[in-house]
Amino acid sequence: MASTDRRPGPRTDPNPAPKDVWLPIPPEEIDGLPEGLNYVHWDAGPAYPADPARCVFYCVPYMKGAEPSLRPLPLMRNVRVVQTLTAGIEHMLPGLPRMPAGAQLCNARGLHDASTAELALTLILASLRGIPDFVRGQDAEEWRHGFQPALADKSVLIVGYGSIGSAIEERLTPFECARVARIARTARDTVRGPVLPLSALSDLLPDADVVVLATPLTEETHGLVGSDFLARMKDGALLVNIARGGIVDTNALLAELESGRLRAALDVTDPEPLPAGHPLWHAPGVLITPHVGGPSSAFLPRAKRLLREQLALFAGGEPVGNVIATAD
Repeated sequence: MASTDRRPGPRTDPNPAPKDVWLPIPPEEIDGLPEGLNYVHWDAGPAYPADPARCVFYCVPYMKGAEPSLRPLPLMRNVRVVQTLTAGIEHMLPGLPRMPAGAQLCNARGLHDASTAELALTLILASLRGIPDFVRGQDAEEWRHGFQPALADKSVLIVGYGSIGSAIEERLTPFECARVARIARTARDTVRGPVLPLSALSDLLPDADVVVLATPLTEETHGLVGSDFLARMKDGALLVNIARGGIVDTNALLAELESGRLRAALDVTDPEPLPAGHPLWHAPGVLITPHVGGPSSAFLPRAKRLLREQLALFAGGEPVGNVIATAD
């Protein structure tokens, strides 16, 4: 008689622990990702690559806007880390209440330092040396010779002294500025000198030839650059914004530009994108770039490095870095 083996076979968990990682960069293009996780590619397309409920680590699509980036969050009931590829995370804050308790929202501190600091310096030099007018002269085949201000011997005030603000000062060093002053939300000492609190702005603005905005957009900094701020800037000073458009009161800035008292170089605006017909496009003394501080050839290698580092910590059960907020 044939025997029957009634011993149970290996048990299969019908509900295995979720281990999906959603990446906006194809995972096969990122070397050195830790094993033990299931990587899927999603860059804000209409269809999800997998069940959002299985996602434990969500890297937000880059420069796709708030709506598509927030869309899967209510379905990600097991997500533990939401990682942006931007330094600012204000577009993801509305999703914090939709995240499970304990889930962490992380920014990309350090990722855009080199690229954004390069653009800040580009905007300063181009504005001071009159490059926009020279380009218009080239288009018109006109030789617009003239005397232009230099960055040398100018006083620069950096408002927002995180990693990007520090990177901007590093690139200013060879240009023989007369002075670089630093402002941040909290005072501290650095190897380059003291960082003063926001309360010191009123005293520093009248002496600055160039004011660079590199601060995050928060409740405290929203509308920071209003009529009072601008009125304290010296005649002929240059305002450079590579942070967020909402830091500046656009109407107050327009009034100063149209009077000819101030100039501006803006990589970000409010509203953004700046619509056709908006008076800021043709205001005198303004140079506008379309929020291109981060998108450059420097982005991808640094984004991959950040994801490798964060995922290695996550896979190893270690605390991830750059945590800005934790869901209740």
